Amino acid sequence: MKVWIDGRVVEPAEARVSALDHGFLYGDGVFEGIRCYSGRVFRLEDHLRRLATGARVLALELPSGVDAMRRVVLETARAHGAPDAYLRLVVSRGEGELGVDPTTCPAPRVVCIAADVRLYPSEKLAEGLALATSSLRRPGPDVLDPRVKSLNYLNNALAKLEARQRGADEALLLSAAGHVAEASAANVFAVLGGVLVTPPPTDGALAGITRMTLLELAGELGVASAERTLGRFDLFDAEEVFLSGTGARVVPVARLDGRPIGAARGAGPVTKRLVEEFDARARSTGTPF
Repeated sequence: MKVWIDGRVVEPAEARVSALDHGFLYGDGVFEGIRCYSGRVFRLEDHLRRLATGARVLALELPSGVDAMRRVVLETARAHGAPDAYLRLVVSRGEGELGVDPTTCPAPRVVCIAADVRLYPSEKLAEGLALATSSLRRPGPDVLDPRVKSLNYLNNALAKLEARQRGADEALLLSAAGHVAEASAANVFAVLGGVLVTPPPTDGALAGITRMTLLELAGELGVASAERTLGRFDLFDAEEVFLSGTGARVVPVARLDGRPIGAARGAGPVTKRLVEEFDARARSTGTPF
């Protein structure tokens, strides 16, 4: 593991952030989870575009702009040295006074972490995950727009904790209206009548980079796809259900609240095709480092 901070790459034990940093105190900032495959950073420009937009929404200036963020990512990946890795690029509001006022922070802080990839165990991928519907609801766009990948992940963390305490692998988060939003750190997909469906951001779903790639791949494979509102009923009715995310990639779901759903065990035919195509795309494209 390597950490880029204050203009240099250091070991994790050497990385220091002030206790007065508003990212630490108030979750004020944005981040991107980014994957490297075969010595390339996957969809780096899309990640940087989302980071820049999220920062603009928060009135947070990216130090030296997007070009500097690109250099930070590539330098960190290069220092880590592994062809496959997970990167976490963080831009916080920076150090300021106690109190929520962002105007007391004169300069944002940039941190980039490179680590080895952690995947679900092979038996989980073969069997499929178990989801538990969280008692918590996903904040609406009028509270915190889900398209902003902010440092405020308390809602997600508590949902994940609740799911694990109930013996499930992941949480299913619903919107205030009871519609499917996402998992604690992944997008939700279902195959309904042969159509690949995923909730829209207006229902609380992050506009994920892996999600976007899968929708593109579905079009290339001739699989009909749509963004549309889903309920829990739809997940019980689906032929296949899976989660997607930068860290998780594509993971089948076999149970919801203790009941079988989707293929009931492992990946269904559409999921399998998307897994194969996604792996091929990820390992053949990207920004070399």
